[in-house]
Amino acid sequence: MQAAPVRATVAAVSEGNSSDGGLLVRFWGVRGSIAAPGPSTARYGGNTSSLELRCGDRLLLLDAGTGIRYLGGKLVGSAPIDADILFTHTHFDHVCGLPFFKPFFQPENSFRLWAGHLGTDLTLQRVLREFMMAPLFPVPPEVFKARIEYRDFKAGEAVPLARAHGITVRTAALNHPDGATGYRIEYAGKSVCYITDTEHVPGAPDRNVLGLIEGADIVIYDCMYTDEEYARSYVGWGHSTWQEAVRLCKAARVKKLVVFHHDPDHDDDRMDAIGREVAAALPGAEVAREGMVLAP
Repeated sequence: MQAAPVRATVAAVSEGNSSDGGLLVRFWGVRGSIAAPGPSTARYGGNTSSLELRCGDRLLLLDAGTGIRYLGGKLVGSAPIDADILFTHTHFDHVCGLPFFKPFFQPENSFRLWAGHLGTDLTLQRVLREFMMAPLFPVPPEVFKARIEYRDFKAGEAVPLARAHGITVRTAALNHPDGATGYRIEYAGKSVCYITDTEHVPGAPDRNVLGLIEGADIVIYDCMYTDEEYARSYVGWGHSTWQEAVRLCKAARVKKLVVFHHDPDHDDDRMDAIGREVAAALPGAEVAREGMVLAP
């Protein structure tokens, strides 16, 4: 039986609930490593990783790259906000938007911040405090007015979201320097997987990833490089390729692949070319763009 198609749109969706009470994902930042704004990246976007998930009336955010600043500008009028932020890891491009997220400065808001990659020697609270420490940053996290709770877990464990209302969050450890966590969010019979940043081993599919994405409706995957670029220059850098994404999604019977975490040196024309190759290899696959909205 052919799988039902995943609906895609770049049209505006209300800032409250998902359009039909189900699962919805919106892309606010799609770039990897460093923001790459400018005319050559205008069509796909230059902001680093930031996603918004709506599970009915519940709000989940994935990572806090530079894109979260724009999301915050939209959310600031929606207070009081009660939401969870799930971090894949705490490399700079995935956390640097946090100090500029306006809802953190509203005392009526509450956020729970989750990370599963830090092990026993570090905590998420300590890492973010040191990230906002002199001489690297002018003010500490105490400037935030919202209620913020820091929650550490071990990748591979389920995330027990507060007042989750039918949301299930499964996780898996990813292959990335300093560690990273992949997420599978399930709600109302649908699933979205967020798999970035991760490096594959050529010829040996990552079993952690395969187990997490099996049968998923949408898989958002780290496609930083092509196979040729990876083999030539980037082994050990902690990222994967769109070709590996296709291989994994075919093996796991994924309904839709979304190419994500674009190389800052891949301009719009390059991303157009990659999009054509990906669509030919796996019909229905898409390249993530800022503002894109998907509803499985």
